[in-house]
Amino acid sequence: MAVPSEDPEVARLRAAAEAAEAEVRLARARADLAAAEAAAARARAAAGAGSPDAAGAPDAAGARLAAGGADAPAEAAAASQPEVAPADDASASTPTAESTVPAPPVVPPAPTASAPSAPGPLTDAQVATVAAGYAADGAALDLGVLMNGGPVASVPVRIPLAMTNRHGLVAGATGTGKTRTLQLLAEQLSAQGVPVFAADIKGDLSGIAAPGVPSDKLAARTAALGQDWSPRAYPTEFFALGDDTASGIPVRATVSGFGPLLLSRVLGLNATQESSLALVFHYADEKGLALVDLPDLRAVLTFLTSDEGKDELKGIGGLSSATAGVILRELITFASAGADTFFGEPELDVSVFLRTAADGSGIVSLLEVPNVASRPELYSTFLMYLLAELYETLPEVGDLDKPKLVFFFDEAHLLFRDASKAFLAAITQTVRLIRSKGVGVFFVTQTPKDVPGDVLAQLGSRVQHALRAFTPDDAKALRASVRTYPDSGYDLERVLQELGTGEAIVTVMSERGAPTPVAWTRLFAPRASMSPIPADAMAAAVAASPLFATYGTPIDPESAREILGARMQAATEAREAAERAEKAAADAAEYAKQKAAIDKANAAAQKKAQQEYERILRSTSAPRSRASAPAPGLDGLLGRGATKSIVNGVIRGLFGTGRRR
Repeated sequence: MAVPSEDPEVARLRAAAEAAEAEVRLARARADLAAAEAAAARARAAAGAGSPDAAGAPDAAGARLAAGGADAPAEAAAASQPEVAPADDASASTPTAESTVPAPPVVPPAPTASAPSAPGPLTDAQVATVAAGYAADGAALDLGVLMNGGPVASVPVRIPLAMTNRHGLVAGATGTGKTRTLQLLAEQLSAQGVPVFAADIKGDLSGIAAPGVPSDKLAARTAALGQDWSPRAYPTEFFALGDDTASGIPVRATVSGFGPLLLSRVLGLNATQESSLALVFHYADEKGLALVDLPDLRAVLTFLTSDEGKDELKGIGGLSSATAGVILRELITFASAGADTFFGEPELDVSVFLRTAADGSGIVSLLEVPNVASRPELYSTFLMYLLAELYETLPEVGDLDKPKLVFFFDEAHLLFRDASKAFLAAITQTVRLIRSKGVGVFFVTQTPKDVPGDVLAQLGSRVQHALRAFTPDDAKALRASVRTYPDSGYDLERVLQELGTGEAIVTVMSERGAPTPVAWTRLFAPRASMSPIPADAMAAAVAASPLFATYGTPIDPESAREILGARMQAATEAREAAERAEKAAADAAEYAKQKAAIDKANAAAQKKAQQEYERILRSTSAPRSRASAPAPGLDGLLGRGATKSIVNGVIRGLFGTGRRR
């Protein structure tokens, strides 16, 4: 359809050209079908007209042979077991004149021959519409070919390379081929020079580093689809969360770089605790405290809840000691589960995911997370962190001919499970805006309902593998998925349950930016190995990587733990010194007090002694005689009074007069 500003004559010619191209494709498909039916008829005639093994429906045989082209007579032997595809009620039960292709004369089947298979669900006109919808002038990723009662090799289903940065979804039940679809897309993106990042949940994707192994089964499938298959390996880098250097180059992030929102998601904090943690990050930024690893964050929380940090705790927005204690306990539990190895330095520079190999191929970066079940929130949140880092660091580039990176988010349901509103809002914003940075995101999960509607609305391509409906909830999810598709010639509620392994319902964004018709697609086979590479080969590839020298060994720079440790040590030493000085002052005061008391007591005793001494002196000193001449005899020596006393005593002693008294 021409844009409104286009010249009417140009628009008419463009429409005529598109119609002519569709007619050419339709004519070529009819020719291939007629040739295949003729070859099948000749094969049956040669095998014997009356043999039940030779009898069958020419339409089914021709459809299978047409998938491999007119030069595939070997498929004639398989024509005796026709593939019966699900038929739409409206289009399959009553073929129209347009969909009827004259077949060459064939030998009538024997009475015991099987009944002819049902035609495909799409009419010739619908097949032509699908072919025109997936036609691309520029580079494209070939997903597979249309299925309509059998593979139609002349109608490829592809995604324009320029549209892969419009994001996409790969969904389907376990075992339906989602991982192989991811590998197929990653291989073709790498071949087109586009770097790829993907998480390798089960280790299956590691085989992309080794060429595929040919087999008869693989050859039959690729021939039926008209796929030009040859084995090939793709340049691959292996990464691992933490210090498991045997599995990959360590991917680390600092706590500051991870941020409070993502960390709250991992710790399972509520809204109040999340806002409190954001205040702690704000405090650390203001005070120049680098949060490198989890011990740094624990050190900040411990400081804020200590006697030294109580005043600062009150000044950062009313963070309660109880909330800080809850966060601290969650951090300790989180670290004890082994998550502390994911935080630290050297922090990975996300630009390493944007590299290409020497031959121009995009490097496929695989994050090896085989133990994701033990830490699902950490895995999904860490991938979200990498996506957010890409958004923050990459410049705006607008729409490119090919993206700078395609990011595959496997097990996407883990990202959205129990997520807060703030976290979902951050995801939606990142997905919406990262397209202009040249990054495409493909979510890989089991059902579309695993992804929130606001995120699904941003996706341009969709590859839907088979869905199961074993429970009422499954049936409800299936009907909800069907309602998200545009109108098509399929009974999608039935077809989505009947898809075989390696088949999918596809709709993508065309080069014009419009949705393509819904196409039942049989997908091409990957060219690399679909089996994991040996562990020793992976370890050797990791050790040989030029990134290992930079990121292989952890470092421990000075950060909040050391700074606060030194501050708290200095505060402790100052407090102890103050306590010692206070004690010394108290001791000195007590000594002075006791000394003053002793001195006072001594002075009082000395004064009393002096007074006693003076009294004694006064009491023992004789009064002076008024006569200047001394008394003669004993009176003169002792004094008159003393002499008289002595004499009286002697007389009383001699005569006993003293005792009678």
